[in-house]
Amino acid sequence: MTTWPEHQTEIRPWNPRHRQGSRADHTLDSIEVSIPPRIAGLAYEPVGAVARAHEAAVIAVARLEAGHGQYLAPLSDFLLRSESVASSKIEHIDAGWRAFGKAIGGGKASDEARSQLAAVQALIALVDAARTAPITAEDLLGAHRLLMAPDYYAAKDSGTFRDVQNWIGGSDYTPIDALYVPPPPELVPALMDDLLAFARRTDLPILAQAAIAHAQFESIHPFVDGNGRIGRALISAILRRRGLTDRVTVPMASVMLADTSRYFAQLTSYRVGNADEFVEYLALAAVHSSEAAAESARNLATLPHRWRDIARPRAGSSDETLLAHLLDRPILNIDSAHRITGTTEASTYRALDRLTAAGVLEVLAESKRHRVWAAVDVIAELDALSAAIGKRSAADVRAIRQAVPARTPGT
Repeated sequence: MTTWPEHQTEIRPWNPRHRQGSRADHTLDSIEVSIPPRIAGLAYEPVGAVARAHEAAVIAVARLEAGHGQYLAPLSDFLLRSESVASSKIEHIDAGWRAFGKAIGGGKASDEARSQLAAVQALIALVDAARTAPITAEDLLGAHRLLMAPDYYAAKDSGTFRDVQNWIGGSDYTPIDALYVPPPPELVPALMDDLLAFARRTDLPILAQAAIAHAQFESIHPFVDGNGRIGRALISAILRRRGLTDRVTVPMASVMLADTSRYFAQLTSYRVGNADEFVEYLALAAVHSSEAAAESARNLATLPHRWRDIARPRAGSSDETLLAHLLDRPILNIDSAHRITGTTEASTYRALDRLTAAGVLEVLAESKRHRVWAAVDVIAELDALSAAIGKRSAADVRAIRQAVPARTPGT
């Protein structure tokens, strides 16, 4: 078992800017804040069951990356979207796949759909930055600006570390009865420098580094809003930076979404020094999500043949050309479809109509100016992937509980 320092606590005066809330809120004059340890130079080496889970995770991710080379272009976008949407759902932002597809296609979208699309863009930006250089504060701040952009009020304070005290749970007005109170804002810059120094290291087990960095980020809670989504994107960025992934995004947020209580409990456990538990949790999440993603890759690979059987396009037709690109571009508007077909706009519209009539495409947005089509089978597979990951995760929890002997009274 690896020894890991627990968070310390300090009592700080509470001077609210506005007097709101209950009488208890009004009379609160001090709060207990959490002070995460500095971790930049700490050693970590998993042993026993944690080491075995870590090794299994590295193998599973490597297999996903290497085993589906011919399908990695469509699979890459597919997994990016799956990870971002699941991460948003943890924050109770769920537009549904059809509304999300409408946002991707440029149709009129709900606030939730635009927020989910922004999460995709933030994840892409952070992972792309990690591909070529160590992760920096500006990378995180830039991803945060993208994430917050759809919300006018949140966007005004985006792209900067917080300068106010925040908290999780409890009252809307003060940290009274909060589940967790992160460090005071004046400590955030130094703690983030320390975290990024930890993330730059190359002498740590990869999944363990990503797990600890995520838990530490969530403990610092450096932003007013968006901490969960940026913190989960950091996991993918570290895997990319360390070279474990090159094109795929491992959809681990679906494991967290399947049992959010367990996920939050694991973060709490990390704060009392149980880094091993969180590393094992994330390693098993990587195993389950990689295996489920590999199954989705196999399912996606069968779709072009199925579509051709259904639509029976003429050789050299616009229909055939669209079908050949549909895995790469499952969400289409007339502009993107027209670029694919290379024919007239009228010919492209007719091809889209024929594929819709055949059941290959579904119209997500009916607006004449912003019509959006989607490959319904790809959308269905996105839902299937999330469900499959949830089932694998739940089965893992049951197996763990069954392996632990029942406690008798007094023990």
